[in-house]
Amino acid sequence: MLAEEVYRATESFPKSETYGLTSQMRRAGVSVPSNIAEGHARTYTREYTRFLTIAMGSLAELETQIEIATRLRFLSEDMSKQLLVQADSLGKQLRALSTALAQRVR
Repeated sequence: MLAEEVYRATESFPKSETYGLTSQMRRAGVSVPSNIAEGHARTYTREYTRFLTIAMGSLAELETQIEIATRLRFLSEDMSKQLLVQADSLGKQLRALSTALAQRVR
């Protein structure tokens, strides 16, 4: 799971980033599956779609933070690529699910 990988990847970040980039990446990483779960628990499909949109926003935020962490050399190129590949795959799944649900609402 991407959130778990983000936690593992940020363990080696500088201590000075504990309340900075480390915290932001972890929160964004956890926000993605949390919003998917919360949306799925909602009664109406339209609400589920809204939470998927929030999850996609958190995923985009995480991708940006991965790029920043890589530029700052907090993440290796290999780890960055691994995380971004997972994020890209998850993003495609979220977009497909969101599209399918939107068609169901019409």
